[in-house]
Amino acid sequence: MSDSTTIHAGSAASADPGANSYETAAARAAEDPNGFWLEAAALLEWTRMPTRATDDSRAPIHRWFPDGELNVCHNALDRHVAAGRGQDVALVYDSPVTDTVREFTYAELLDLVSRFAAVLRDKGVEKGDRVVVYMPMVPEAVVAMLACARLGAVHSVVFGGFSATELAVRIDDLRPKAVVSSSCGIERSRTIAYKPLLDEALEIATAKPEFTVVVQRPQLQAELVDGRDFDYAELLAATPEGAPCVPVKATDELYVLYTSGTTGKPKGIVRDSGGYATALAWSMPNVFGLNPGDTMFTASDVGWVVGHSYIVYAPLLAGVTSVLFEGKPIGTPDASTFFRIVSEQDVNVFFAAPTAMRVIRKEDPDGAMMKKYPMPHLRAWYMAGERLDPDTYEWTTTTLAEATGRSIPVIDNWWQTETGWPIAANPIGLHEYPLKAGSPTVPVPGYKVAIVDAAGNPVPAGNEGLIVIELPLPPGTLATVWGDDERYISSYLSAFDGYYLTGDSGYIDEDGYLYVLGRTDDVINVAGHRLSTGVMEAAIASHPAVAECAVIGVHDETKGQIPRAFVVLGDGAKDADPEALRKELVALVRSEIGPVAALKEVDVVAALPKTRSGKILRKTMREIADGRDAVVPSTIEDPEVLERIRVAITG
Repeated sequence: MSDSTTIHAGSAASADPGANSYETAAARAAEDPNGFWLEAAALLEWTRMPTRATDDSRAPIHRWFPDGELNVCHNALDRHVAAGRGQDVALVYDSPVTDTVREFTYAELLDLVSRFAAVLRDKGVEKGDRVVVYMPMVPEAVVAMLACARLGAVHSVVFGGFSATELAVRIDDLRPKAVVSSSCGIERSRTIAYKPLLDEALEIATAKPEFTVVVQRPQLQAELVDGRDFDYAELLAATPEGAPCVPVKATDELYVLYTSGTTGKPKGIVRDSGGYATALAWSMPNVFGLNPGDTMFTASDVGWVVGHSYIVYAPLLAGVTSVLFEGKPIGTPDASTFFRIVSEQDVNVFFAAPTAMRVIRKEDPDGAMMKKYPMPHLRAWYMAGERLDPDTYEWTTTTLAEATGRSIPVIDNWWQTETGWPIAANPIGLHEYPLKAGSPTVPVPGYKVAIVDAAGNPVPAGNEGLIVIELPLPPGTLATVWGDDERYISSYLSAFDGYYLTGDSGYIDEDGYLYVLGRTDDVINVAGHRLSTGVMEAAIASHPAVAECAVIGVHDETKGQIPRAFVVLGDGAKDADPEALRKELVALVRSEIGPVAALKEVDVVAALPKTRSGKILRKTMREIADGRDAVVPSTIEDPEVLERIRVAITG
């Protein structure tokens, strides 16, 4: 693979002198990564400042700051209190499902975290031990994560409400000393009992934790097993003194976060301490334009990577107020919830998945709910987690402008569980580039992105190919797969020597903007023509009757594959004639892409099957359409929706 194929962050064409801050940072990160990231490490307080940036002695696995030592919790809490910012708000808990809004200052959060760390320490949790956190979106989840970091213990957050079987799989893989959980989770119309799921998981698992700690919520109390289960509030009340921070090596694990594996066995993505803290601390002012005293509202979940990075760690490391939201974008009580919080909490940067905006648009197509609340402090509206289709981008941009009377940038940013922070974004803290619909803009400094064909050969600008990243990956990205270096190498580093395979396809245009078209298995081959289902979805989504859509490739004897579309109609289009709509959508795709797309089948459905983080289960739908045994991920939001899709596909 030629070096000329690598697009270093900073190669976006621009004659604007204002771009120099981005281009200078990007060029420095590419040409002198050691010096660049050692400078970035100075954003943190270290018990032993690193003198080396990287260790490549086990290449292709690279480690960051091998001789550094620090504590991530100290950097997130203690140092801000010591600097006189103890009374500044660190965390705002907004829970419309319990009608609760509560603020925690840095001093208050430090007190809770240090005392819960003492609780865990007194029960035997030590540096290097693992702790599973199985919690809803409550402050105690943040406390548990930071308490583990304070002790040098490794936390693994499992999305609250996961099945007992999936929880047991993670417990067996991680072999934790303890589990911290809650009596229940609360949704719009139901209360989900967590403790019975935890009890069942502990019965299934062969690796038994020594104890559990349970946060008893007033909406549903759990029965505790004597000698194994302990009440969180009682333990905290009996522990008036906090535990000090335990220094750890920069290369020591901070957390393990599981993502679905192709073998069916979840992959435990390992995040280190020093590299992750450095990358996140650098990203806040430079990528997101956020500094101490600002407020960030990330509408995700701590069970996902976005929640780890931009609800918990990055805001607190940067001295920024973070909003912890327990609820849904609609139905709590309506489609105005996000905008109420942005208004009430003087939010500067909002961050959510495109799915959230699509469901809001479906319920409130004219944006009337958005316009109810003044949002004078809002500077940017970020989207990630799945592809931001141009239609959702345009609607959000237009409606925000109408609601605020200002042009609010709606910024796509692309990254993965594995990378831990953005690969590509509009780095508004360095330079705000003109936005292009369908593009997350440019590679973030530190990421050297290239586009290649299946043989690893470079492709010209504007041509689609596989997106890869030159090694070493920047700090903050995955260190390995838990307990399995070989799986890390075979899954990500073996396809092309010296490169990380992202698993996504896309292209880079003449201006250096990156376009991510979707996972490589979302590219279909119609009579020898490689077509992106994402491009077809963008065309279909532009129809005013369509609120949401998914296109999959299904097997065809003649053409190899043909596309099939599933659409969800907006509330104002429920009475549309399905056959007339099908003809309009087929004509729209033909106009946008050409007859080669061969779209003929369009199904109108009530909802699309998704994971709890909002990703549409295209792969599962494709397996059903091809008559294969469909692998249903444990993260599915509503199995009944998938069953209705199965009926629609199979007839």
